[in-house]
Amino acid sequence: MKISCTRENLYQGLSVTGHLINKGVNLPVLQNVLIKAEGGNIRFTTTNLETAISCSVRGKVDAPGEYTTPTKLFLDYVSLLPNETVEMEIKDDGMRVVCGNHKTRINGVSASEFPLIPTVEASKSYQIKADDFRRALTQVLFASALNESRPELTGVFMRFTKDGGGQVVLAATDSYRLAERTLPLAKAPLEDMEVIVPTKALSEVGRILSVFKDSVDAPGEIVMNLSENQVVFNYGSVELISRIIEGNYPDYRQIIPKQYRTSVMIDREDFIKAVKAASLFSKTGLFDVTLEIAPSKGEFSIRAVDNNRGENVATCTAEITGEVNNVTVNYRYLLDGLNAISTEKILFEMIDPSNPCLITPKEEKKEYLYIVMPIKQ
Repeated sequence: MKISCTRENLYQGLSVTGHLINKGVNLPVLQNVLIKAEGGNIRFTTTNLETAISCSVRGKVDAPGEYTTPTKLFLDYVSLLPNETVEMEIKDDGMRVVCGNHKTRINGVSASEFPLIPTVEASKSYQIKADDFRRALTQVLFASALNESRPELTGVFMRFTKDGGGQVVLAATDSYRLAERTLPLAKAPLEDMEVIVPTKALSEVGRILSVFKDSVDAPGEIVMNLSENQVVFNYGSVELISRIIEGNYPDYRQIIPKQYRTSVMIDREDFIKAVKAASLFSKTGLFDVTLEIAPSKGEFSIRAVDNNRGENVATCTAEITGEVNNVTVNYRYLLDGLNAISTEKILFEMIDPSNPCLITPKEEKKEYLYIVMPIKQ
């Protein structure tokens, strides 16, 4: 293999794929990136056996071929090179890299040892606006479970429907909180479809979309293709393949209350600052803050008490309807939901201290919702 490309293209290919390296002792080649050159393209691929990412960049291919090099080492080295043409050639003793006055040799592994990336034959395909999808991922991914005891909760539930000309609903929960975001599709699907996609794979998708979000020639839409047990995301020159999580996602809609006894319209920034102030006095390990609502005074208070540190009460003015109420919640979960919303005003609704609380953005009430379960005293 003998190839050359701009330092910018080389860095892009490596940075897009480089986050997926796996420090698995049993298969050291998973720490490597597969470089494959043919035609006028150079393709970089990494995998952790559950997810694979490929990225193609333009380059000059004098002699086609393929080889693997340590991903982090190569990426770190390329980041230090000047913005000139980088020449790469495979010799018996490794890969020679030349760029301006810089010359190096990187020891790699034969491409034959790299795991075979399967070709996915998609049965269903969906197109979603890239910017919308990127923002939606930041609003739901954090709510998925980290514990593998219930594998389905370590993914994001995606429901494609014909409603409203075609839309997709993304939902994630760890059973302590729930986030749901609804997005329009470019085209209505022929039939409704449900799938659970691993959160780790979607985190990579979100990262890739962020890398290209300011690029002038970045595609406006991302394409999601589904087969029986795999999902493929295509975005320009980048392709991500992941397994699908098998199993049934819990019917989370049944925990969303239909009616509320108390509703609070409040400035989001004021709410966040009050929660952060109270959090300094929450009990270690419990992370508890108590929300107290007084409709007659138009006051929304956040209180926390710790026997060692003291007590804090932060009060915000708000538009309140309904009855006097209070609830104790985990302030970290509360802040996650508030930070996922960008509107100036948010609506906080609750029934009583033992039922879930609902948070929605004022202007996007139908598009996004976040639920926090109470800490039962």
